[in-house]
Amino acid sequence: MARHSDRGSHYAGSEHAALIASNNLVASMSRKGNCWDNAVMERFFLNLKMERVWQRDYANHAEAMIDVADYIACFYNPVRLHSTLGYRSPVEHERQAELTH
Repeated sequence: MARHSDRGSHYAGSEHAALIASNNLVASMSRKGNCWDNAVMERFFLNLKMERVWQRDYANHAEAMIDVADYIACFYNPVRLHSTLGYRSPVEHERQAELTH
């Protein structure tokens, strides 16, 4: 599983790297001077905040986690249309890709 981060020194430090490794994650960092490497993830997080998180008042962390998972599994992936995917949902885009391969 990849984890996105920016190139801030706290993300590039050995303590953060050890935490990533101890959780069997792979760090994903933009190349120096290339802000477009993680543009897709940056846009996803903006959409998540605008379309869901900022519209809610969560009682606790657990409630937020459940709601975010619901947003991703029940709306973002199967329903939400993406201009970069030809105005298809990610699920529909992957179905079409499977049919063509």
